Order: sequence, then C-alpha cells, then structure tokens
Amino acid sequence: MDKVYKSGFVSVVGRPNVGKSTLINTLMGEKLNIISSKPQTTRNSIRSIYTNEDFQIVFVDTPGIHKPKHKLGEYMVNSAVQSLKGVDIIISLIDSSSQIGAGDIYIFDILKTIETKKILAVNKIDKIEKSDLEKVLAKITQFQNIFDSIIPVSALDKKNTDIIFDKIKEFLPAGPMYFPADMVIDMPERFIVAEFIREKILLLSKEEIPHGTAVEVTGMKEREDKDIIDIEANIYCDKESHKRIIIGKEGNMIKAIGSKARIDIESFLNYKVNLQLWIKVKKDWRDSISTLKDLGYK
Repeated sequence: MDKVYKSGFVSVVGRPNVGKSTLINTLMGEKLNIISSKPQTTRNSIRSIYTNEDFQIVFVDTPGIHKPKHKLGEYMVNSAVQSLKGVDIIISLIDSSSQIGAGDIYIFDILKTIETKKILAVNKIDKIEKSDLEKVLAKITQFQNIFDSIIPVSALDKKNTDIIFDKIKEFLPAGPMYFPADMVIDMPERFIVAEFIREKILLLSKEEIPHGTAVEVTGMKEREDKDIIDIEANIYCDKESHKRIIIGKEGNMIKAIGSKARIDIESFLNYKVNLQLWIKVKKDWRDSISTLKDLGYK
C-alpha cells in the first residue's frame, strides 16, 4: 500500500513579541523570518515551507495581535486574523514569563469560534523557574477545552520544539505538495532583503525609532563582470530627527546597519553583495494608505 502524502498550512498567532518568528525559524531549521526583542517586528503574514518526502508544512508567521494605533497597525492585525481562515492547524503562542492578559484572552476568544486543530505553545520556559511554570500551566487549564494540545516550550533554546513538530505531523491531513520541494519561503527576494535591513534597524536603533521605519528595495541587479549583486534600498522614517539618529555620528549607525544586513543577505542569496542604503523622511507614512500599498502592505 502506497504511503499517503500529508500537507497543510500552520498559522502561528499570538501577542507581539511572544516568539512566533523564533519558533518558526527553529522548526524550519534556518532563519527565514526576522526577529528582535522589540514588539511588532513582523508586519506581514509570511509563509515558510518545510518539505520532505512524506509531508509538507507551510508555516504562516503573523504580525502580533494588538490594539492598533494607525493604519499600518490595522493592516497588521487584520493580516493576522485573516491568516486563521482556511488553515489546517493553528499554533497559539503565549509568553510564560508574563501574565496572561487581555490580548491573550482576545485571541483565545477568536480561536473558540474556529474548528481546526489547535496547539497552545507556552513559550519562553527558559526564563522562569519550574515552580512558576507549574503555576502558569495551572492557570491555563481554564482554556484547555479550546486546544487539542498544550506544550511548554523554549523556541530560543529548542526545548520541546521537537514535540510541537511531531504534533504538527500528527495533525496534518492528507494533501498535495503545495509548493515546489526546493522552495522555502513564499516571498520575493526583494521583500526578504528589505526585512533583513529592517531587522538591523530594530537591533541597533533606539526604542522610538524602529516602528517609524520602513524599507523599500529599489534596485537589485547582478553585475555582468563579477559575481556581485548591487542592491539599493530606501529607509523611510517619520521624522528628520529619526533620520539623523539612523545615520549616526559620522555615519556610524547606517554603516553598522548596512554591514550587519549584508551578512544575512549574502547568506540568503549565496552571493557577494554591494549594499547601498539611503534614508528619506516620509512624514506619517504609517497612516497613508497609498504609501502602505507602495511598501507592500496591501
């Protein structure tokens, strides 16, 4: 008897900064989604594809569900909620090191209305004592009827992530290979390059800067005479003062952003890269529908 091929879409949801992108990168075995310690890092629903001869898993990384303050925030929350429709499995992440709050309850209430396999991943167990974890698990028993499985994990330390992976395989329905076997992410190269640059802004810049920035790759061309790709990108920010901070003293900040981004981009493209970054002020771009569309938030 022929073995049945299994496949499915797995949406990963939760409040901002609970570790969704880190979990997917760990399950995928490589870095495809940008991560940082700052909330609302992920802005789009990004599909990462894990394929082997027996199954294909399409992970959908989603923006953190939060109370939006501008049009970009509305887009992000809508993108996350829409990602729950038509998927085969939902992984809901909570942060074990913080209180279960209104944001978590809001997500749980949405999940009550959805009839699909659901896993609750209690993340960041590396940050708390065993006795405190037991208290957290005792608290979430009131929500256990919503979920098919509850798994304490550390996405960062890869603790129990193999249990999540096995549970996903168990829940996967029979289905086709949705994407080619060699495809690992369902996004254009320019998008991923822009995300790597934005991640370095999140990593290096001050608290008030990151969410007022966007990155647009305006040029990406391989040289005819050398194995080098020339990439040009615009960094948009809200204020002139933010522009000065991103440039930094004697250009040190923008040089550091470019240098660190180039390392990830070269690893992703498997090419040497010449990266040129330009900083432009676009006041209130997060509330401009036309600008958001131009930047790919549709």
